[in-house]
Amino acid sequence: MMNRVKNETDLKQIVMKKIVLIPIILFASLLQTKGQISDKETSGWFASFRGGYDIKPFYNNNNTPYIVYKGGMAAGASINYYWRWIGLGGDFDYIQNRPESTYPAGTASVLTQDKITRMFYGVGPSFKYQPTRNFAAELFLRAGLGTVKGGYTEVASAPPTQLLNFHAGYDDRSVFSAKAQLQFNYYFSPAIGLHAGAYYLNHFKVNELTDPNYGLTAAYVPVKADPKQPDPLVRNNPCNCDISSLGAFAGISVRIPKRRSQPKPVPQPECHNCDVYTLTVTARDKYTKEVLPNTDVIVKNIHGEIMGTGTTNSYGVVIFNNIKPGKYAISGKLYEVDLEGAVTLESEFKTNGNVHKEIVYADDRFILRGIVVECNAAHPLTSASVVLINKAVAEQKNTNTDDKGGFVFHALQNATYDVYAKKNNYFSQTETITTNHFDRNKTLFVKLEVCMEKTDCGKAITLKNIHYDLDKYFIREDAKPELNKLAQFMKDNPEVKVELASHTDSRASDSYNMTLSQNRANAAVEYLVAQGISRDRLIPVGYGERKLLNKCKDGVPCSEEEHQLNRRTEMKIICPNNP
Repeated sequence: MMNRVKNETDLKQIVMKKIVLIPIILFASLLQTKGQISDKETSGWFASFRGGYDIKPFYNNNNTPYIVYKGGMAAGASINYYWRWIGLGGDFDYIQNRPESTYPAGTASVLTQDKITRMFYGVGPSFKYQPTRNFAAELFLRAGLGTVKGGYTEVASAPPTQLLNFHAGYDDRSVFSAKAQLQFNYYFSPAIGLHAGAYYLNHFKVNELTDPNYGLTAAYVPVKADPKQPDPLVRNNPCNCDISSLGAFAGISVRIPKRRSQPKPVPQPECHNCDVYTLTVTARDKYTKEVLPNTDVIVKNIHGEIMGTGTTNSYGVVIFNNIKPGKYAISGKLYEVDLEGAVTLESEFKTNGNVHKEIVYADDRFILRGIVVECNAAHPLTSASVVLINKAVAEQKNTNTDDKGGFVFHALQNATYDVYAKKNNYFSQTETITTNHFDRNKTLFVKLEVCMEKTDCGKAITLKNIHYDLDKYFIREDAKPELNKLAQFMKDNPEVKVELASHTDSRASDSYNMTLSQNRANAAVEYLVAQGISRDRLIPVGYGERKLLNKCKDGVPCSEEEHQLNRRTEMKIICPNNP
């Protein structure tokens, strides 16, 4: 008995030490990942709903040696409000355990073994590590009140009845409790995801019941009791000790979207014979001087009250009619970038006149406005994840396409970027854009189209620029970017297997070309394996000259460019029912 108590106490101490270390590790990680995603994406309300199993309960000090306590179901919910990586939240947990008598069998019979129900209501700080939009790790530290009820256990011998092992159980409905919980979330969308994790819950000094019939809290007859004793029953006083447990769970994570409430302008009194005043605001780029449509504009008075809101039209203009003369601050925002505002004075307003003000977009970056479409179909692809990589500094940004397939990034001057998209069952072309080709004094918006090819099972897709020198099978430098793109596609889709098919032109014999094409396919596979792709996901196949793309058969005169078109490599998704 004493060894079991010692072992379980040591286990609890180890758990508590690890829980103390977790916030330090999370905070260090947060410092390293700061700035990878915006504050707006990591802040706000988050909720989670879970179900699991209370794996290891600790009832080691209730003075009853012949009872062990088993795990049981656990369910709960959490809600948190985060200010980026730190937040405040509340938890509710419902847990069941059951006592189990270990008193030796013989003539003994178990009369009663009631389950134990525990509940916990707590609040406290929350910590979050979120390096990407999809993954987040959270640590909750909670303190509050709990309830512990049930656990009545009685073991008695067959008639004549003698009490052998007894515990009156618990009915404490306001016990101070604390919990530490660690969970890992994976978000499939900005609003919903799945999670899994573990918790440690401790109820402090839980009151034990005293049975009114027996007048006992805990009692037992030692298995090797002296039969000569007139009353071998050992009676123990209430322990009122801690109860704790370790558990694991899984469930659903939900991000509660912020309401985009439109600020209400201060109402103006109706007047049919009053003087009319108009304020016109134009949004313009500082460098190119072009007007800026779709810019959000807000007009506030000196008290900070909103007098009007609007969005500029295709001419970069928004008009506020019937506005009172006064001193106003005008601000604007375009694609999350604040514009340089303007101020009006009361003296500028003239009866039945118009006050014109200009707000300026002064950011010296380009605005990369793109669209993701399906290749050879040209219809936009929504909910695709778009990746922008600055090749010089290895910086990566991510966004999602809107309901029209559009996306927006800000691009630095004199920089080179690779842009590609990710979506299930699609293979993205990678577009390279160099802002060296643009003058910020002449250009603000840079347009881009990213094409994604549907990877239907068994459909062959030609990899661009995977060409080979005559009679050679080594991977040329101009082929590596395209193979790198294929490697990225396979990393983004880890369940996919791919056939790499290599083709030759018609020159040389059929058997020679079969061997050459197989060597070329093998070379492509070796390159992908070097990029971290498992070999068992790649099937190299050489087709030789059997699938020419043009007229260049044996005996047909063709240019070198026409022959090179046939020296190509294609990828094909292997159907699930194929080997």
